[in-house]
Amino acid sequence: MPPVQRYDAVMFDLLTALLDSWSAWNHAAGDAAAGLAWRREYLRLTYGAGAYRPYVDLVREAERASGVAPGATDRLLANWDQLAPWPEAGGALAHLAERVPLAIVTNCSVELGRAAVARVGGQFSVVVTAEEAGFYKPRAEPYAMALARLGTAPERTLFVAGSAADVPGARGVGMPVFWHNRLRLAPVDSAVPDIESDTLEPLRSLVT
Repeated sequence: MPPVQRYDAVMFDLLTALLDSWSAWNHAAGDAAAGLAWRREYLRLTYGAGAYRPYVDLVREAERASGVAPGATDRLLANWDQLAPWPEAGGALAHLAERVPLAIVTNCSVELGRAAVARVGGQFSVVVTAEEAGFYKPRAEPYAMALARLGTAPERTLFVAGSAADVPGARGVGMPVFWHNRLRLAPVDSAVPDIESDTLEPLRSLVT
């Protein structure tokens, strides 16, 4: 008798859950402390943005507000095509793609989202950017657009979060959440994931 399939699809955050964007920001900023300050300011602006504002505008605004060395945004964009997947990402994605459709929901522009997806190399049925959805996560609209394109029910679609805010965001539309908490960050509120891990490896056994 075949194993029972727990989910009909798996949806991923891109720039943190699948890609090591932390290192890219740190490199562009000059060191880890400056990169973290810059990234935190960017996230604050993103979560409060409401309707979509150009991704690069928010990154530049965060650069100025955080006091990171001028030109950090230009350096980040110049090396965007060097974003590296987490070491186990390729194997986990290949395993899952044999079983269910995969999707991505990412907080960036269409152009940068496509370039980042190419760095992952997975087989994705759906890719939704904040620019397409008109809003940034953790607003419901990006998740809802991806669910509509997948044609799956939220309770049957596992969301793989990378950032802390994605946990309440995805749970808010009814999806179970696997938090790939690589850096062991603190949660943003009382919302808790169904599963939390500092590696993607457990995903291999979660679909069936």
